[in-house]
Amino acid sequence: MNIENQVLGLIKLSEYIKEYLAKNTEDDNGTDTEFELLLKRSEIENPWFTIDNQKFALNEWANLLTQENINNWIRNYSVSKISKRVGLILAGNIPLVGFHDVISVVLSGHIPLIKLSSKDKLMVPFLLKKWNEFSGGAVQFEFVERLENFDAVIATGSNNTARYLEYYFKNHLSIIRKNRTSAAVLKGDETPEELQLLAEDIFRYFGLGCRNVTRVFIPEDFVIDRLFESFVGFQDIINHHKYANNYDYNRAVYLLNQDKFWDNNFVMMKEDEKLFSPLSVINFSRYSSLEEVENFIAENEENIQCIVAKEELGLDSIPFGEAQHPSLDTYADNVDTMKFLEVV
Repeated sequence: MNIENQVLGLIKLSEYIKEYLAKNTEDDNGTDTEFELLLKRSEIENPWFTIDNQKFALNEWANLLTQENINNWIRNYSVSKISKRVGLILAGNIPLVGFHDVISVVLSGHIPLIKLSSKDKLMVPFLLKKWNEFSGGAVQFEFVERLENFDAVIATGSNNTARYLEYYFKNHLSIIRKNRTSAAVLKGDETPEELQLLAEDIFRYFGLGCRNVTRVFIPEDFVIDRLFESFVGFQDIINHHKYANNYDYNRAVYLLNQDKFWDNNFVMMKEDEKLFSPLSVINFSRYSSLEEVENFIAENEENIQCIVAKEELGLDSIPFGEAQHPSLDTYADNVDTMKFLEVV
């Protein structure tokens, strides 16, 4: 019965979010509801969490949490008959990035012990409280400052943090996630509309997520200006002070080092083999054969979250514009969280 109430609560949570977003769309000034005040507080505490990006994340969750989607997801897994305590160390690079782990633990029959990121400490508690209300009290969870008395742990951090976490939790069942990023492969005949969708994969959340594209592979004869033309819809990003600070800093470094780069006054493109690029910079390389790209992907598999490309290239990829629309059965670091929770 608990799982049924929990699922029903998630569906009601989805409707609650949709109702808020619909009302707020009708009135651009918004209303100082509890929800609206929460979004404003979140942006004040973490300027990367703009109202627009928070609403984007909320809308994604509202669209995901339908009865059909939830049932199609959880029917592939078994619910534990004995509730275990699963520690969660959440990331805070983009809004609600840890919410999937929380939902996974609850729907697998366990109790999440949640250590919130200092960068995202308001929205997850708010949504969990609402979910519990809509479920009739069927959702158990705890917020903690330090993990103690737990049976397993799922932690997300930087590569440096991950080394510490792997040592600290070496005697526990665990998933320890590290830095990842995403890449795009262009065939060369992409339409302006497809390249505009790629821009969404690059710039949404300021490029801070593991599903954001930071490296682009282009054919040898591809004209860089085509990409810059497709980026125009995101030119206002430079008005965000933290993003602008990164742009100014990286541009100054490239100029001082006399590095070659392309610039359109709000993002730079640099010919560089590195998978990860600094904020406000997109690394790119030209390829003569698709085999070169496939070899790079294979060699860097553990650092790549997803590849964005046209289906006809034959890569294990997703379409342009879909990087920030993962499904419920899309897992961080491509590790099946629900399968892990079955054996806790």
